[in-house]
Amino acid sequence: MKKIVFLLTLSSATMGMAQSNLNDLLAAGLNDAERFTTAWLAPVTEAGVYSISNGWYNSADAKPLGGFEISIVGNITGFKNKNDKKSFTLNTADYENLQFADGSASKQVSTALGDIEGIDVYIEAEIAPGVTERADFELPSGLASEDINFVPSGYIQASVGLIKGTEVKARFLPKIDTDDVKIGLIGFGLQHDFTKHLPADKLLPVAISAIIGYTSLTGEYDFTDTQVIDGENQRIDTKFNSWNFGAAVSTRLPVINFYGGLNYITGKSETDILGTYVVTSGPFQTTYEDPFSISKKASGVSANIGTKLKLGFFRVNADYNIAEFSTLTFGINFGFR
Repeated sequence: MKKIVFLLTLSSATMGMAQSNLNDLLAAGLNDAERFTTAWLAPVTEAGVYSISNGWYNSADAKPLGGFEISIVGNITGFKNKNDKKSFTLNTADYENLQFADGSASKQVSTALGDIEGIDVYIEAEIAPGVTERADFELPSGLASEDINFVPSGYIQASVGLIKGTEVKARFLPKIDTDDVKIGLIGFGLQHDFTKHLPADKLLPVAISAIIGYTSLTGEYDFTDTQVIDGENQRIDTKFNSWNFGAAVSTRLPVINFYGGLNYITGKSETDILGTYVVTSGPFQTTYEDPFSISKKASGVSANIGTKLKLGFFRVNADYNIAEFSTLTFGINFGFR
């Protein structure tokens, strides 16, 4: 369950390790473990980049000097129908030691988003003339096996109006620090309303803005012990960085408004497998220290459409963002002007 909590937090997201710990794979050797981990994590880190990149605006009408808004923003990035992201083809010819227990040479296995369970593998090698040793274990499944089909993220965001047409933004997630999980998020953004420079801007029915936003999320998860790998201080350290470059348009009505935009999202995740890992089972018994790191880049175009209801100081908004990983964003806002 702690793994699922981490996955629900990391990216603010998720990586579900289901029944097997990922570090079991180190018994197959460093190269095989890194190859599998890279393919297994790739979709969830991509979804995480998309998730934290949203929610930068709920209107194209920039706040005037001194105007402010404080928001609680939540994102739900779904992948229920993304079958191509929930599994990958594992071909044993690409691995040095990993073999399927049923003798298959190639089959579909779960990613960190998937739900394929019960895939047994083994490693076997000769450790002395005429003497072989073997270790068996199950490949990890993913979030869908826990009936989780989304990657969430959330944070507090503040926006303040400065000079004519310019609005600055900041977002953060209060530091979460438990025995097993540590996570935090910060971000900064800038919005500029070009219609504020027009002579009759207050008479225009719409506003048009450009937005730039940067978000950084860091997370750490301490592994539990497994029967395959001994060691100490075993953990995953992950960092997500993303940029959102957008153009937005919105109506300028007193109570309810509609907004939409086009965005270009680009980001990168860095995942470090850290700690000491002592392989005491199987033919490749050795010790690894901070065994490997994985990088994943993600980028793409997205489009969103949403609505915002304004009732004095209290406002609510929701929008849907269509992208490689589509996201539902909702916000509760408190503001002045």
